Amino acid sequence: MKEAKRHTITAALPYANGPLHLGHIAGCYLPADIYSRYLKAKGKDVLFVCGSDEHGAAITLRAKKEGTTPQAIVDKNHAIIEKAFNDFGIEFDIYHRTSSKIHHETASEFFNDMHDKGAFIEQTTEQFYDEENNQFLADRYIVGTCPKCDSDGAYGDQCEKCGSTLSPTELINPKSTISGNVPVLKETTHWFLPMNDHEKWLKEWIETGRLDGVEQHDASTWRKQVIGQCKSWIDNGLLPRSITRDLDWGIKVPVEGGEGKVLYVWFDAPIGYISASKQWALDNNKNWEDYWKKEDTELVHFIGKDNIVFHAIIFPIILKSHGDYILPTNVPANEFLNLEGDKISTSRNWAVWLHEYIEDFPNKEDELRYVLTSIAPETKDSEFTWKDYQTRVNSELVAILGNFVNRTIVLTHKYYDGIVPSSHNFAVDAMHQITAGQLFSMKEKIEDSIENYNFKEGLTETMGLARLGNKFLADAEPWKLIKDESKKEEVAAILNFSLQVVANLAIAVKPFLPNTSKKLLQQLNLNILNWEDLGRLDLIREGHQINKAELLYQKIEDDAIEAQIEKLKATTVNQSNPKAKPMKDEITFDEFIKMDIRISTILTAEKHPDADKLLKMTVDTGIDERTIVSGIAEHYKPEDVIGKQVSVLINLAPRKIRGIESQGMILMAENNEGSLAFVSPEKVIDNGGEVR
Repeated sequence: MKEAKRHTITAALPYANGPLHLGHIAGCYLPADIYSRYLKAKGKDVLFVCGSDEHGAAITLRAKKEGTTPQAIVDKNHAIIEKAFNDFGIEFDIYHRTSSKIHHETASEFFNDMHDKGAFIEQTTEQFYDEENNQFLADRYIVGTCPKCDSDGAYGDQCEKCGSTLSPTELINPKSTISGNVPVLKETTHWFLPMNDHEKWLKEWIETGRLDGVEQHDASTWRKQVIGQCKSWIDNGLLPRSITRDLDWGIKVPVEGGEGKVLYVWFDAPIGYISASKQWALDNNKNWEDYWKKEDTELVHFIGKDNIVFHAIIFPIILKSHGDYILPTNVPANEFLNLEGDKISTSRNWAVWLHEYIEDFPNKEDELRYVLTSIAPETKDSEFTWKDYQTRVNSELVAILGNFVNRTIVLTHKYYDGIVPSSHNFAVDAMHQITAGQLFSMKEKIEDSIENYNFKEGLTETMGLARLGNKFLADAEPWKLIKDESKKEEVAAILNFSLQVVANLAIAVKPFLPNTSKKLLQQLNLNILNWEDLGRLDLIREGHQINKAELLYQKIEDDAIEAQIEKLKATTVNQSNPKAKPMKDEITFDEFIKMDIRISTILTAEKHPDADKLLKMTVDTGIDERTIVSGIAEHYKPEDVIGKQVSVLINLAPRKIRGIESQGMILMAENNEGSLAFVSPEKVIDNGGEVR
């Protein structure tokens, strides 16, 4: 592939339904910022865009709960998110928002263009409808049991426990989040994107990087989890996907018949990258089309793993269906960041919020950037703990990088009044030559790591340069040699070389630790150093006056860490089990007594022929014998459950599960680790006994 002339970098639009936490930063925004800063340091033409995703059902749900308007919700959260990004130093070229006029115009034009080209199909389908509130239910207005992992609380578009992308009608025992009632199916007409028509070219493009036989990207650089998830979707057969919704908050469907409908947020949101680019171009007298339509442009989407399908399948289909746009060169998706042994949960407030970190640890943005990059969940889930944060800052940033820089500059001032000494006998010193050779090879390794989206590895190589300098200075011991008059020229060479390493560090750390880079340049009394200079040993000339030493980092004390741990504990202080799921919405007594739960005995049990996780059972309810399908096959063998007395919700509407009609639900208890147990009477009682 030819080298790109320009680079368009996108970071997933954060949903304006709440503030940012460390999982967001580690998963998407920090790696995107590192990549953008690196390319800009190399003098590349880069456009780095992002913005708030301000549409979707979750916004309207929150507005209803808080008794306010969707616009008020997004205005508040957009301001919080944008400030946190700015304070942390995520350096977007533009941070935009999807409620803007230019975005509404761009998304509407996109829909109209595709509509005119026949890229959509109209279908009348049955969708869930809340009879009490007289409205169709968007995906996020419906919750139920996930058909893939059997966990409760899955939404109509996604299960947040297993990460599966869903359709509302796939949910087991669906419920309206507005009224709490079981919704009914009612006909409605929508526009669909026929994804099944695009399977052939998508498969070739994702697996080989080629489109119509022409290489578009290097498939070997795509992460395995991205390729794997896309192949799974394609191999299972893509289906038409509705790209409009029956809602009143969002971008109105701009064609006849679109009254009362808006564009689906996952059609609307990625187009936000394009509308943000348009606004940036207007503000900077640029041509936005160069960054989205020229074949010599590299387009890279940085996302978390829960957005893979949208950015690697759905958005490329939209771009190709429009016909004028380039496709992404890479979609480097990260896995999830966990926190102190548990998954980050916004509903339980089990999170470290970025804006709160900035308040609690002022001027320590680089410390957090360092730790999050060191533990980046690039290929598997990783974990942030406050103790590990403290250890990495104190034993790596302070003790290695900070110590080396401080000693080098302090000794230069002590022995030479801050004037860079001569290095005239440097070339004859074997130890110096070996060290210099290592320095040259590190530049190539750092570049290779970053360009292949291995930012954790790139940071390790960069810190290797600091370790190299620190070890060199400790081994050379100029503070001892200075006492010997005959060794003074050697001391000068040692400190000259150490200062050259510090200057190289100012270049190498810039993508990862931008504030540190600025501090190093200030202490060296240099305005700028270019990336291509990395690896050179003449970056600071002899006789140059450097500034006084200032500590790059301060140790993180135990009391600061304990305060953060206590803050987390306080979020669950009233729970005997901090990992317990939060209480569901209140119900009335009248709603409770509608449930008819009876003690029943399992008479027969067998594996479902088409699903490994399901058991098909016959139960005696005391009223009748009926069939129940339950997702417990991973926990119980068929022979283990026969004869068990269990609690059964018998007046639940029958539902077909994988082709078998299930006539009730067996109640189960689940512990923190996901193990299941029957809810059974403590002694045998007659079948049909009521649970109340």
